[in-house]
Amino acid sequence: MRKTRALAAAGAAVAVLGLAAPTATAGGDHHDTPSNIVALPSVIARGGQLTVTVDGCPQGGTMTSDAFRTTHLTPVRGANETSRGTATIDEDARPGSYDITVNCSGRRLTRPAAFTVIGGVRGGLGGSSITGATPADMAIGGGLVTAAVAGAGLFWMRRRAERRI
Repeated sequence: MRKTRALAAAGAAVAVLGLAAPTATAGGDHHDTPSNIVALPSVIARGGQLTVTVDGCPQGGTMTSDAFRTTHLTPVRGANETSRGTATIDEDARPGSYDITVNCSGRRLTRPAAFTVIGGVRGGLGGSSITGATPADMAIGGGLVTAAVAGAGLFWMRRRAERRI
């Protein structure tokens, strides 16, 4: 029984690797055709810097997205036919997935859902900001704390009365 499970797990692993291998090696020789757009990090907050690497772009080019301004791609030294660029995500970018379109040597390539923008964190003001806790939230929280203190006091008084008996 254990051998059957081990063989099934090994077979599944080989199948996954077999399906992924053609994807990893597809493309072959680029000849100035942009391919393999990689955006890192793939999840980024507004205002963060996104690094994009493109294969098949030996002279550089430009990249565009709805989340950042048009940015130049510059050739990477020592890397054959690869260019890289760094873009700053707009502060007003809405959370969600964004495409990247690359223009290299007069050719275009778009990678759909290349990266995801997440909402930023508002820190510093805590509950004192307008978008923080409402008066109803404060009343509910205060009621819960009062109930907890009253319950603990009642429990403590009862335990104290039991010791006297």
